[in-house]
Formats: sequence, structure tokens, C-alpha cells
Amino acid sequence: MFFTFGFLILVIAQATSFVYGSPVSSTGESINKLLPRAPATFTHPGVLLNRAQLDFIKSKVNARQQPWYDAYNAMLADTLASPTRSPSPYATVACGSSSMNPSTGCKPEREDALAAYANALAWYISGTQAYATKAISYMNAWASTLKAHTNSNAPLQSGWSAASWSRAAEIIRWSNAGWSSSDITKFENLLRNVYLPILLPGSNSNGNWELVMMEAAIGISVFLSDGASYDKAMTKFLSRTPAYVYLTTDGSCPKAAAGSGLSSCSAIEDYWGQYSFPENGIAQETCRDFVHTGYGISSISHVAETSKIQGTDLWTTDVGTRVRYALGFHTRYLLGQSVPSWLCGGTLDESNGESDFQITEVGYNALAGRLGIPMTNTGIVTMDNRPARGNLLFVGWETLTHGNNTAF
Repeated sequence: MFFTFGFLILVIAQATSFVYGSPVSSTGESINKLLPRAPATFTHPGVLLNRAQLDFIKSKVNARQQPWYDAYNAMLADTLASPTRSPSPYATVACGSSSMNPSTGCKPEREDALAAYANALAWYISGTQAYATKAISYMNAWASTLKAHTNSNAPLQSGWSAASWSRAAEIIRWSNAGWSSSDITKFENLLRNVYLPILLPGSNSNGNWELVMMEAAIGISVFLSDGASYDKAMTKFLSRTPAYVYLTTDGSCPKAAAGSGLSSCSAIEDYWGQYSFPENGIAQETCRDFVHTGYGISSISHVAETSKIQGTDLWTTDVGTRVRYALGFHTRYLLGQSVPSWLCGGTLDESNGESDFQITEVGYNALAGRLGIPMTNTGIVTMDNRPARGNLLFVGWETLTHGNNTAF
């Protein structure tokens, strides 16, 4: 049962000292914990990165230490961080299926948001005002122009873009970057009036949709210090996460997300395209492809990190356990383990292999780094992908931001 903002919710927290591939015990290792929701006072900056983490990155880059120095230079070499690049705002962003037919402003919005984030990071690390000014120019341009998202991919498009906007805005607002109070108010209104109304209702499409939508809504809520919206988004997130990554303690089949209409194991199995569940870590989109599965795992990781910054450590609960097993399950096949016949009919779509799974840094740093949990396969993939480049949607430069980041 979920309670409203200001109270507490009951979730199942799981111990994290499990051996990969072994069943998660339902007794002894699982305890009920009360987790607080939105904090009484929000921490700023507090979306994906806090001030201690940002200062850690800054110190490592300025000392030319690895992997941060190479990751920083890779970010600066990205066309999104170019000083000659300019914002391309649209009044209406119209994105059809697969962001095509129509595709009006879809790519510019996503990439301008990521560009703002890259420049915000560069500003914080270097102290060069030009980066702050560039980041502000992206946010101001869209705040003065965008009125609506339309067509079938509007919720997903909003999630992708707002996830990056909120990260950039938090860094700029809370680092004396020269963003005027009037412009901040305009950007607050953009997030509150254009993005939140389409994000908070959630989605019954593939799980990566609702997960990034809740990631974005939570990020916006932090920027706005909006406890009620934070509470609503976190409620949906905590329902969707166990419906996206399976643990054997869930039973003979995965859980269904609230409002999904999936009322039987057979319906859930058909939805997943998977008909037996002998191991931890199978994801709702595993049998679709690893790229989309990575999107979902990434958003879960991002929310867990933001939640820890805001005072609730989801990494030590059921959420962290699911990320741990999801990463371990998928990276072993990326590293060449043969696919068993029971899994997706014996065939997996791994696309370009490890290079398309550059979403491991945040989870690996939290679970293996801070909590000391062995994650051998995830570690190999993480190192192989360094410096992680992102996906031009909502993931960017996470070796720089979270690789071996010991601060908190």
C-alpha cells in the first residue's frame, strides 16, 4: 500500500551479498524496511550527481587522472559540446512511432538537452564561463519556445529530453553560473507545464518508456523541489521496476506493473516473450534486444542514484538487487556465453555487442564500488567500454561522471 507525500511506504528490501545465478532467499536475507519518500528539504545539486561527486570529478580531471581525464576530453570532442553548436528549439515537437512519421524537432530536442548537460559538466569541471553560457542558451531557447509534444512517441520523447534537461539545470542553477532568476523561472514553467503533465501519468508501453518517464519526472521534481510530484513518480517507479527485472523470489513468473492489465502468468509471459524463469535478472525486453533492455536498466540506475542523493538509498533494497542481477545476466551473454534454449528460444539480439551496452557505469559504481559486491562480468564490460559515450537519447559520459567515483 502506498501513502501520500510526507509519510512512508513499505517495500521489500533485499540483502545484497548473493552469488550470481543463485536463487535469492525469501527468508533471512529479505527484511521489510520503511523507506521515506520525498525529503523534507531537497538536496541541490541532486539529479544523478551531488556536489561531492561533481567536486570529485573536477579534482580528478584537473589532476589529469584516469579514467576521468580521457573521458572528459572525449566529452569535449563530442559534437554536442561544440562551442559553435547552437540550439534549435521548436514550438511543437511531434514524434511518431520510432520518432518517425512525423519527426519534427525530435532529434534537436534530445540532443540540445544532452548538449546543455555536456556544457554544464564542462563548466563545473573547468570553471570556464563560456560553457555555462552555452548551457544556459540551450535551456533559455527551449523555455521560450516549446509549447507541446504530440503524436504517439510524445511520452517517450518527453522522458528522454527532460531526463537530460533536469541534470543540466541542477548543475547550472546551483553553481553560480550566471543563470538569471527570471530565466530560471521560465525554465521551471517549461518543466512544470509542458513536461510533467505528459510524464506523470506513466505508460503501458514497453517498460523502458515508463522507466525513463519516471526518471525524468523525478529529476524535474528535484529541480522544482516538488515533493508531491516526486512522490507520485516514485510510486510508479517502484511499481514498474519489479515488473521490468525478474527475481526468482517473484514466483513462477514476473510481476505485472500497476495498471498494465496483465492479470495472469500466461499474459505476462506472452508480453515478455519468455516462458520460463529459472534465473534472476531476466528483463521484460531481454527477448526484444539488449539495446532497449539497456535503456530500462539505465533509468532504474539513474533513479536509484538520485534517490540516494535525496536521502533514500535504493541501492541497498530490492531495486539495487534487481539492477545487480540484470547487469550480471546480460553482460555474461555479451561476453560470449552460449544462450540456453529456454531463454528467448535460444536466440538473443545483442546488436553490436558490448559497444551497445554502455549503461553499466552508474550501477557498477554503486554496487561494486560503494557496496563492494562482486560483479565480474559487469566489470569487464564496463572497462571494455571506457570511456562510455552514451546513446544520443538520455545517457551521456558516465565514465566521467560515475566511473570509480568514490565521493558521496
